[in-house]
Amino acid sequence: MGHQIYRVTAFEIVADYTLCIHFDDGTEQVIDFEPVLYGPMFEPLRNLELFNQVTLVAEVGCLEWPTGADFDPETLRNWPDYKDKIIAERRRQYAVVS
Repeated sequence: MGHQIYRVTAFEIVADYTLCIHFDDGTEQVIDFEPVLYGPMFEPLRNLELFNQVTLVAEVGCLEWPTGADFDPETLRNWPDYKDKIIAERRRQYAVVS
């Protein structure tokens, strides 16, 4: 099975750094992004006001922030399968101490 194509259809901000994201297959994920907000594109989003400026790019079905940061909708749709690896990689790459 290859890479699946999903589209984000809607989202809500449900807590600090946390979004409930709805997908075109009828599923949703609640994701706390705070643990992955490191690096040049994502660290500015630790400013909650900037994080909350996330928008849905309806033409392509993805979320995007003013910094240009985004995630593949397939990654968001299957977040439980990816989150630990993403968090570990960001901590290693940007020398984050937990």
